[in-house]
Formats: sequence, C-alpha cells, structure tokens
Amino acid sequence: MEKDEIEQEEVDKELEKSDSSNDDTKTKSHGEILKEQIIEGCETYDRSKSSILLSSFTAGLEIGFSFLMICSVFFYFEGKVAEETLFKLIALVYPIGFIMVVLGQSILFTEQTSLLTLPVLNKKRSILSLFGIWGIVILGNLIGGMLMALTLSWVGPKLGIFDINSIAKVGEHFVDYDITTILVSAILAGWLMGLLSWLVTSSKETTGEIFIIYIITAVMGFTGLHHSIIGHIEIFAGMLVSPEIDFIIYLKTLITALVGNALGATIFVALLKYRAFIFNVKIP
Repeated sequence: MEKDEIEQEEVDKELEKSDSSNDDTKTKSHGEILKEQIIEGCETYDRSKSSILLSSFTAGLEIGFSFLMICSVFFYFEGKVAEETLFKLIALVYPIGFIMVVLGQSILFTEQTSLLTLPVLNKKRSILSLFGIWGIVILGNLIGGMLMALTLSWVGPKLGIFDINSIAKVGEHFVDYDITTILVSAILAGWLMGLLSWLVTSSKETTGEIFIIYIITAVMGFTGLHHSIIGHIEIFAGMLVSPEIDFIIYLKTLITALVGNALGATIFVALLKYRAFIFNVKIP
C-alpha cells in the first residue's frame, strides 16, 4: 500500500474517533470540528445542482439586507458626522444579512469556501467537483445580489430611506483602491469568513453563533475589507447610478475580490486547519 493511502487511512481513523460530545459544557475538539465540517461539506456536494443554485440565489437575496441597512445608515447620518466616521458606523449594521444567511443555512460562497475545500483535502471529493460547485454557488449568489441591487436601488429612493447619492458613495468606496490592495484585502476577508464557518461549527448555541457572525462581519465592515458577494451588490448598484463605476471597473473589482476571498479561505483556514490535524496524526 502506498504511503499516501496509509496516511489517508490513519487520518480517517483519527477522524472517526472524533465523535461530538453530548456534554454542552465541553468545548469541541479540533478533530470534532473538522469532522463536522467535512461531513457538512460532503452533504452539500451530494445535493442536486438545482438545489444548490436555488439556495445560493437565496443567499444572494438575503445578503442584500446588509446593503439596505448600509445605504440607510449612510443616508441618515450623512452631513451629521464626518464621512470617514460614517463608513465606520456602517459596521454596526453590516452583519445583518450575514446572520440571516448563516442561520438560515443558505449557501454563501465565502462562508462555504473552506467548508467545500475540506472534503477535497480529505480526498472525499475531487478538485474538479470543487470548482464546479463553486461556479454554481457564485452564479446563484451573483444573480440574487443583482436582483436585490436593482430592487433596492429603485425602492430605497421611493421610500425615502436613502437616495441615489448614497448608493453611488457606497459603491465608489468599494472600488476606490488599486487591484493589489483589493486582492490582499479580499484575502483577509476570505480568511475571516473561513474562520466564521469554523467557529460557527464549534459553537453549540444559536446565541453563540449570532455573536460570532456579528463580531467577525463587523470587523470586516469596520475595516472595509473586500467581501465579494456583499461588495458585488454595492458595486453593481453603484454602476447603475454612478459614472465613476463602469462595467470594466465592476468586473475587475468583482473578479479580484472573488479570487482573494477564495485564496484566504482555502489557504489560511481549510489547508492550515487540515494540515494541523494531519501533523498530529501518528502515521506508521
């Protein structure tokens, strides 16, 4: 038997030993979290493509409520506080859409990136199947996001909760960086979202999950890190109303953010967490 096969057998045996504890007061071990993530990831792979697409479309819609609140806060406080302070205040409402998506178990690309990578690292699924499911999830997220951007760009001014200027300012703020900066920013955001997925799995209570989601996404909102899916709504809506954002800028920023998010989650969460477990397994 080859060395790789022996190593994989030992890893699988060690994961099998990692049974989740029924003791709610006991913290889950690294192995327990990893095992749950791999199982959950495999369950997503086993869903039909139409189910994955619909769930990811739903996530794209739900994350749009963060955009609704971002624009509303911007419009309400504009002129009352300095603009740089205004973009920090947005962090208070930024997590709302993420809480809806994660607790509602819709499929969001950045939250599922590391989760879907782990079955590949564990050799339960292929790299081609990973890219295939990523493609479906991204497509659903983007279509849902576009629909929300179109809807909110119309209804927001009609209701008087924000105006076109607010939409433009939010979108322009997202794209107002060079590509290298956006890439590194997106890697950090992807890293945080991968950690979010890991920590939510480690939590045993809904209140704990909400706290984790809120803290991590608020950090992204406060620091302005580039999250591809909510950012896509911001720049797509901005493109509709601002001459500063054309299709090339929109596409370039979106692709860079997607690549950065994927790198951050796969390398700094999925790969490192998995390898940390492997290094603790005794291979004969």
